[in-house]
Amino acid sequence: MRPRHSESHRTHRIGWLRAAVLGANDGIVSTASLLLGVAAAQADRPAILAAGVAALAAGAMSMAAGEYVSVHSQADTEQAELARERDELATDSAGELRELTAIYTARGLEPALAAQVAEQLTAHDALAAHARDELGISDTLGARPVQAALASAGSFSVGALLPLAVAALAPRAQLDAAVAGSALVFLALLGAVAARAGGAPPVRASLRVTLWGALAMAVTAAVGALFGTVVA
Repeated sequence: MRPRHSESHRTHRIGWLRAAVLGANDGIVSTASLLLGVAAAQADRPAILAAGVAALAAGAMSMAAGEYVSVHSQADTEQAELARERDELATDSAGELRELTAIYTARGLEPALAAQVAEQLTAHDALAAHARDELGISDTLGARPVQAALASAGSFSVGALLPLAVAALAPRAQLDAAVAGSALVFLALLGAVAARAGGAPPVRASLRVTLWGALAMAVTAAVGALFGTVVA
């Protein structure tokens, strides 16, 4: 008896993984950068922590709202396209069948086989066939606004808590170095974990997020130092 062939794909993770990685990355980078900027302006620890907490709350809500609105817009577009396709199937089923046949022919099937496949898929579920093969809409890659909003807000909060905890525990004299160094470590780990979850090379992902995080923190710290000098 031949063993069953089973494959494990990760495409079903694309929606929430993208939102979660974006949220966590933004939480680490924006919060650590803000902490460094405020610290570079010679603020005391209470002011630094207050800024970090405010950044966490505002950032989490901003990420949730932004993701929800953005992904909901995608969902609205998908629903409008499906409604249009449903109307076209009702008014011109023969033309839609020819369109589906042409799609399969362009993908490499012989015209006769393409017509047969199109007829069978249309008989099974015409709208699903056109949604998948004409519009590129599927259950796996479909827009899920609430899922994206929750994933972004939750991951942003977790990401923001990491440098905030370091700022609360590190001695004031070493706070800048501790926040910057730990944030880079957190970003490298995030890149590796996200890449592994998505089946991508972890080293490249770690280097990418760490490089951009370091640049963001350096710019913010420079602005904070300049502001602190001007104020002083």
